[in-house]
Amino acid sequence: MYIFDSPLERGKIISRPNRFIMQVNKNEDTFMCHCPSTGKIGKIVFKNVPCLLSKSLDNKRKTPYTVEAISIDDGKYWIGINQNAVNRYVEYFFRRGALDAIVQNGHEILREQKIGNSKLDFKIKNTYIEVKTPLQFLAFAKNDRPCGAECINSHERFVRHITELGNRLRENESAFMLICFMYNAPIFSPPKRTERNKIIGDAVRQSIKVGMRIWQVNMSIDSIGVNLLNQFDITDHLLYL
Repeated sequence: MYIFDSPLERGKIISRPNRFIMQVNKNEDTFMCHCPSTGKIGKIVFKNVPCLLSKSLDNKRKTPYTVEAISIDDGKYWIGINQNAVNRYVEYFFRRGALDAIVQNGHEILREQKIGNSKLDFKIKNTYIEVKTPLQFLAFAKNDRPCGAECINSHERFVRHITELGNRLRENESAFMLICFMYNAPIFSPPKRTERNKIIGDAVRQSIKVGMRIWQVNMSIDSIGVNLLNQFDITDHLLYL
C-alpha cells in the first residue's frame, strides 16, 4: 500500500465554480480547494458530494486543500480524481515489483522520458510506458456508460503519445500504455465508432499491430493510502476500437 504522509481529511463538495476549483465544506468551514482534474468527472453534479482532502504544505497557496477523491455513495466507496498523483502511485508499485506482470525490473524506472516531440511518462530499461487516467465517464457509476477512447481530454496529445510509443517498437524497444483507474473499474470498453474517436481508434490499432500492449490497472484509495487492486492485459479487447 502507498501510504500518505498524513491521512486525508473528509469534507463535502458543495459546488464546482470552475474546472480548477471546488468549494468544500469541512467541519462547518468552507474552503476553496484545488481540483486536480480539469476536465469533466462523470456526470456528477457537485452538490453535497463527499470527498477526501489533502492539506497543502504551502501556507501561501490560495487553495489550502486538494480534493483527492469523491464518493457517490456517501463515503462507502471512493473514486480517486487526482490525475497528477497517479504517476506517483504507478512508480511506487513498479519499484516494489507489484507490476512485474507488466514490466519487470521496476526498481530501474525512470520518469519523463523525451522521445521525438513527446515526453512519455516512464522508461524501464528498453521499455517505454505511458499512463492515462480517464475520468470523463465513471464506468461503475449509475447513469454513466462505460469509459472509452473519448474519455481522453485532448485527442491530439493522446494520438501523438501513442504514435511515439508505436515508433519505439521499430527501434527494437517495447512500449506499454497503462489505463489507470482509482476505483475497481470493469474492463475498459471501447465506445461506438464516431468521427471524433476514429483518429484515436486508428492510432491505437496501428500501435497494437506493431507490438504495443495496453494494460488496465485498478487501484483503490481511502484516507490512509492507495492499494493496487488488479492489473490485466486489455490489448486484444481494444484492437477493434
